[in-house]
Amino acid sequence: MDRKKELTGHLFAFITIFIWGTTFISTKILLRAFSPIEILFLRFTIGFIVLLLIYPHRLKVNERKQELYFAAAGLCGITLYYLLENIALTYTLASNVGVIISVAPFFTAIFAHLFLNGEKLKLQFFIGFIVAVIGIFLMSYNGSRRPQLNPLGDILAVLAAVVWAAYSVLTKKISGFHYNTIQATRRIFFYGLIFMIPALFIFDFKPNLSALTQPVNLFNILFLGLGASALCFVTWNSAVKVLGAVKTSGYIYLVPVITVVTSVIVLQEKITGAAVFGTLLTLTGLFISESKIFSKIKGALKPE
Repeated sequence: MDRKKELTGHLFAFITIFIWGTTFISTKILLRAFSPIEILFLRFTIGFIVLLLIYPHRLKVNERKQELYFAAAGLCGITLYYLLENIALTYTLASNVGVIISVAPFFTAIFAHLFLNGEKLKLQFFIGFIVAVIGIFLMSYNGSRRPQLNPLGDILAVLAAVVWAAYSVLTKKISGFHYNTIQATRRIFFYGLIFMIPALFIFDFKPNLSALTQPVNLFNILFLGLGASALCFVTWNSAVKVLGAVKTSGYIYLVPVITVVTSVIVLQEKITGAAVFGTLLTLTGLFISESKIFSKIKGALKPE
């Protein structure tokens, strides 16, 4: 792989994750005036319009089968993922969601192994997964002496991580079609908005547009629409195209660090000792799963 191209891919992935790490905060603020589906529809409508203005050329798909990949990506990466994430934020802390979403690389690695002929899953992958799950459990209850029997918000966040893993694999498939990244991203947005329509009726879509006149709401919805949607989906899909689904997903490990810090500063959320320990365990598990240390130790112990 060309070194300069690879560095560009890493830069795109980092910029994307840095912005996405703060989106939980913006969404949490907007939830005071809008419902999850209202935020979701508004941000991706803005994102779609911006991408259309930037590159107004129509995408002509070569095969009908390829259209199914775009539709599936829109369903997973736009409609289901963000609906699950936004609803999760109504039940749990923004910092919780940020940490739990960081397990997405685990599921991405599994899906890539099954559908993209990815690398064979090794022992450290499963060790890391177990450590991270223990961390998520501790963080989920946030040190409460009376743990809830049904932490709905955290469960929804885990499901969102699974759905995002599917999206990562789908975008890697789509990158193999060699279409313009902006056009491909816009097509994914289009299907995401189409699949969102039934949810508009189910969740009683009636956005209070007058609330957008408030600077804090206007800033955050534009931040989500222009930055986190239009810009970041293009940079993320570009990174996946260059680095691959698994390596790019590794940057998701930075999400909890960014989210926890910003949630404490902006939202003044209280983080208990158990939650901090759970966060560290989750990140440790993610590091173990990707680390080559175990392989080196195994190689050193192997008799010649």
